[in-house]
Amino acid sequence: MTPVFSHGDLRLYLLNLLDDGPRHGYDIMQALSDRTGGTYTPSAGTIYPRLAKLEEEGLVTKAIEGRKTVYAITEAGRAEVLARAGDMAGIEAGITDSVRLIADEVRAGVKDAMRSLHADLAAAAREAGETTAASARPSDEPRAAARAQLHRADTALNEFRARVRVELRTHVARGGALDAVTVDTFIAHLDAAAASLHAKIGG
Repeated sequence: MTPVFSHGDLRLYLLNLLDDGPRHGYDIMQALSDRTGGTYTPSAGTIYPRLAKLEEEGLVTKAIEGRKTVYAITEAGRAEVLARAGDMAGIEAGITDSVRLIADEVRAGVKDAMRSLHADLAAAAREAGETTAASARPSDEPRAAARAQLHRADTALNEFRARVRVELRTHVARGGALDAVTVDTFIAHLDAAAASLHAKIGG
């Protein structure tokens, strides 16, 4: 996946954001998401350690206001932003290019998922036609009914797979986190559904 920020660029970008005015942590994360068109949404684990490092360097300060920690740039921080104005312009241009590439990747992922869905639906439609022909034979009614329900199950499964693939790929492309616990839980639910079905049909 195309990175939005090159190594070290996020540090300067955070200083540039704070040069516009004090912000609390969530506001900083939201500003980064907004300025990248939603393709990059950093986690607290990404932002707060960098803010702590900037504080250690004397480039920002923090203050507690109610339940929020507000960060503000120092004069030393402003001096660095001013001194690296040319670098900042390059970062902005790089972000624009990265966002465009990520958007292209997301669109390609969606197109792939839709092509897969269309192919699956076409196959299901062909099978449905076979089921309809089979249902015309009175002596084979139980089998025809079972094939009709199989068609329903196949269609629902294909639509579910396509929808989940698009949602996961879009989430990751936008910089969203996807940890092992979430995936393990998802797989466990799928296994439970398969086990429930197995128990019902006695396969």
